[in-house]
Amino acid sequence: MPDPSKHAFEDTSNARPASAAPTEGEMHAHRDPYAAFGFAAYRYFSIGNFTSVIGRQMLAVAVGYEIYQRTHSATALGLIGLCGAVPVTLLAIPAGHVADRFSRRSVLLVSQFLTVFCSLCLAWVSFAGARVPALHPLVMAGGALARLASVFETKPGAHFDDPGVPLIFALLFLSASARSFGWAARGALLPSLVPPRAFANAVTWNANFFQAASVTGPALGGLLIARFGFPFVYAADAVCALAFFLLLLPIHAPARHDHTAPRGLHDLFSGVRFVWRTKLILATITLDLFAVLLGGATALLPMFADEILRVGPTGLGWMRAAPAIGAVTMGVLMAWLPPMRRAGVTMLWAVAGFGAATIVFGVSKNFWLSMAMLALTGAFDNVSVVVRHTLIQLITPDPMRGRVAAVNNVFIGSSNELGAFESGLTAALWGPVASVVLGGVGTIAVVFAVIARWPQILRLKTLAAIKPDESSGKS
Repeated sequence: MPDPSKHAFEDTSNARPASAAPTEGEMHAHRDPYAAFGFAAYRYFSIGNFTSVIGRQMLAVAVGYEIYQRTHSATALGLIGLCGAVPVTLLAIPAGHVADRFSRRSVLLVSQFLTVFCSLCLAWVSFAGARVPALHPLVMAGGALARLASVFETKPGAHFDDPGVPLIFALLFLSASARSFGWAARGALLPSLVPPRAFANAVTWNANFFQAASVTGPALGGLLIARFGFPFVYAADAVCALAFFLLLLPIHAPARHDHTAPRGLHDLFSGVRFVWRTKLILATITLDLFAVLLGGATALLPMFADEILRVGPTGLGWMRAAPAIGAVTMGVLMAWLPPMRRAGVTMLWAVAGFGAATIVFGVSKNFWLSMAMLALTGAFDNVSVVVRHTLIQLITPDPMRGRVAAVNNVFIGSSNELGAFESGLTAALWGPVASVVLGGVGTIAVVFAVIARWPQILRLKTLAAIKPDESSGKS
């Protein structure tokens, strides 16, 4: 087995990467669509990350289905989202501090170990079923959940008398907490695995792998649930997390010259200050946050499948996969195309396109048109993700990447769950069509608001040509 450390990119200075514009010849030379895979450390990392995401996607399908079967409560489904959103919001900043203070690889290893533990515990709770002991804390927690659900539930039949339910929520919260630390370390570790010239390519392929896993994971999870049951799926997620753990072991990222790494709690929020004064990063994070928060229709897909398009569970499965299919297609296309020459304008058009496709999906009564629009939302979103993530990593100095990645996770990591909550409330008030259409309109409005507030995003050219003095501006 080759030593990945001998093929990892080693930045021997403390300077920001990509600080000078490449020549045309260099840009042509760096158009290899598989450039990132020339580095063994990245190959190990990407395979492990892909496997881990498949496991997470399988678990997401299984835990939502099992929780609903155990409680028959829509509120319980919302609480699953909160179990993911709350740890990200509360722990992302400390997680970034840890990622910049300690070995990012070690932090990621601990995160994966805790993920394995939580998934195995979920498998046990699911396998035990009604045999989970009715301990007093679990009974009290179940009563609290029942009182909370009674505030929102409009249909009878919801119940929280199963002591395994609060235990599942506790394990989901612990797992999400571990992932909060893992996300910050994962994002900060990636730039040390490839040189700056291949980093945008690595980000593109990471986005492709994530979307491919988002197609494969849910479909595989549903199949495994039908064939083997929930405990098997949770155990499979544990195996996927363990695989990532093992693939991280041979990776030896180059030593960081982190003379400015955080040494005390006074540096804890330095990532927030950096993002606030770096207007390009602030603009792209804001754009992505509100696009997902307002324009996401995923949470309402069951209502569209049953009440509007009337395609049943099979059609629902394809609808959930459509955004990932579009994202993978766009990601592969971006890997082959030359680098973006006007990255800022491209990102703005992509977010506006996301909003427009959302509007058309909302009013569509044709299944295939709806599928096409969902695929377009995934394609446009992938463009935004690649530009934002590449920009953040290239502008941010290496010693601060963990803290800045943590700020990014606060805004982006919880937006899907909060967006699902927003979609549910507006759908309850005005119906699913109005909710989706208004969300799409709001997304387009956000594009114009970002241009008005941060016009420097229009001047963002080729990402590889970013200079440090272009990363900030007057507010």
